[in-house]
Amino acid sequence: MNTPPHFTADTPRDLVGIGIGPCNLSLAALAQPLAELDAVFYEQRPRFDWHPGLLIDGARVQVPFLADLVTLADPTSPWTFLNYLKTHQRLYPFYFAERFHTQRAEYDTYCRWVADQLPGLHFRHQVDAVRWNPERDVFEVDHTQLDTDGEALGRTHTRNVVLGIGTEPYIPDALRPLVDAPGVPVVHAADYLTHRDTLLAAGHITVVGSGQSGAEVFLDLLRHRPAGREQLHWIGRTDAFAPMEYSKLGLEHFTPDYTRYFHALPESTRDRLTAAQWQLHKGIDTTTLAAIHDELYHRTVNGGWPDTVLTPGVRVRTAGRIATTKIELHLEHLQQNTRTRLTTDAVVLATGHRERPLDRILAGLDPYIRRDNSERPRVDEHFRLVLDPSVTATGCNIYLQNAERHTHGVGAPDLGLAAWRAATILNTLTGKETYPLPTRTAFTTFGLEQPQPRVPAARQAPTPTLTPLVDRR
Repeated sequence: MNTPPHFTADTPRDLVGIGIGPCNLSLAALAQPLAELDAVFYEQRPRFDWHPGLLIDGARVQVPFLADLVTLADPTSPWTFLNYLKTHQRLYPFYFAERFHTQRAEYDTYCRWVADQLPGLHFRHQVDAVRWNPERDVFEVDHTQLDTDGEALGRTHTRNVVLGIGTEPYIPDALRPLVDAPGVPVVHAADYLTHRDTLLAAGHITVVGSGQSGAEVFLDLLRHRPAGREQLHWIGRTDAFAPMEYSKLGLEHFTPDYTRYFHALPESTRDRLTAAQWQLHKGIDTTTLAAIHDELYHRTVNGGWPDTVLTPGVRVRTAGRIATTKIELHLEHLQQNTRTRLTTDAVVLATGHRERPLDRILAGLDPYIRRDNSERPRVDEHFRLVLDPSVTATGCNIYLQNAERHTHGVGAPDLGLAAWRAATILNTLTGKETYPLPTRTAFTTFGLEQPQPRVPAARQAPTPTLTPLVDRR
């Protein structure tokens, strides 16, 4: 992604990536060998970090190691996870470990290895705004370089922008007053490891949230508390501490085939499906559930039960602080329709993440953005924002990564689709099949009329011509 020699300072770039998480890092890795593509990526953080507060010992990525940054689009890439292992002389240990799912901390280290070597990645660069310049037919990307000795403003012109700004911790309104006030430790699970020692020093700890992060935090706290004096409470809104759907055919919801099927559905149908499919991505890994049960069972061997309470089907109605040392949670059981109060010394909010709002960074493009009935940006099958024709007619586009669940389904944030989506973006941007992608990826046929991927015109196979037979009689 070095600037080609024929480019000058006034020449707009082909692509500016905003945010350097796994999705845009995948795009940068696949774009790196394309010498004709002038691309640059900006990230406000000082280095690549993937959910550092949740890199708990033993916690594993919920997709196989083949779902790295590039393999499912280009297994010959130098940026594969296997090549990372080979480079660090760890290929044989990994081979004998027989682990199909890597540890989360190892995935983070692998991504940082890629990020540290790729050109065109600029950390400590905060993107402030994106605008359309109709006089030059380019996008303007304003950014601030954040250095220890000051700030420097800059502007980059580009034909294409890809937004990969990721998600942010979600805190329900009922619990927000606890976070905004000092004193008793109340932390989001995203910051768990940073505050673990403080949490463990508290008397009674409550974990709110019945998804994977809630289960991992509860298990880690349990392992660090003395038997018989655990003083742990785990609550969540779901009807049960439910396992994630991980059957082979169920996993086919995370394929390009299902993504295309979902995108072709009516908006109202997509919204209904998204709400109903929570167990595909919000359930708990069965190995984590088993580990929790094993730990609890082990503590009953010498008689007695651990001092823990695990209650699903509970929502927090309101919350407040008692003096300066305790928290009171007002709970409601959704099935019993009963209410109670829980007093605790610390709270971990495992309440998930939400897509970061695009409105601030795209405010300058608002007149050009086409929206759906819920005022969300419309996104086409190639992950491009649907913009006014005056923009798209110039060949310039805004692409989205991990911000299109409403149009592309539950696979939008899934790491297993990152390489395919990045390759799709690059194929669309270059106008040719730079990365050949499979035409079929699932045994399931999701509809009576299955949408088929469109091959870029530049690489379509020529239509065979029939040579008439000559009658030689």
